[in-house]
Parts: sequence; C-alpha cells; structure tokens
Amino acid sequence: MENKALLDEIEQLKQQVAHLTFKQNLLFTNGSVERLVFDYDLTQIQFTQIMDLMDEYRKMIGEGRQVSHHEFEMQINAIVPDHGYHFAEAITYAFWENKRWEEVFNELYRGMEKYKYVKREI
Repeated sequence: MENKALLDEIEQLKQQVAHLTFKQNLLFTNGSVERLVFDYDLTQIQFTQIMDLMDEYRKMIGEGRQVSHHEFEMQINAIVPDHGYHFAEAITYAFWENKRWEEVFNELYRGMEKYKYVKREI
C-alpha cells in the first residue's frame, strides 16, 4: 500500500511540474493570449482544447456555416467552467490581437457595439 501511495504522489508531482513548466513558458512568451491563459490559470490541456475549438470555428466560418457567440461561449464554458462569457470574448479578442483566428473574433463579436471601433495596434 505504501508503494501505491508513493507512486500516486510522484505522479501528482510530475503533473505539478508539467503545469509549472507550462506556466513558465507562458511568461516567457508574454503575448496577450499567453497572459490571459496565465491569469486564468488554465492547464495546457484546456489551452489546447480552446485552440482546437478555434480551429473548428474557423472551419465552420470558412464553409459559410452559421455560428453564434452563445453556442461558442457554451463550448468554451465546457472546457473552462465558471469563467462565463467574458472569458470567451477575451480569449477570442486576444487571439485577434495576435492575428490568430481573426475570423472567429470578427464573426462572433466584431458586430457588437463595444467592439465596432476597436483598432489593432500596429
């Protein structure tokens, strides 16, 4: 029984080191997306799932399919629970600022009054 407890503790420590390494890499990159991911304390798995979702929405938009910010926000909330729609807006906006998945932000949020006049810094 002691061996199992030790193995479990070692596995937990490995996961903690992996998460800290991921967070350290976010700090070194220091882009708007990375800062947001760092501030919300997302895991690497969550970040990868969000990027996969962004790819999925890019594809749907490219195919001319109808997309809604409400559905997108529900899918983001399934990946990152308890952060609400503000997080979904913030992550798509941060990607847009970094010129990544721009069409997703433009399709889902650009028409909203608060984003109509936002310009990207050069």
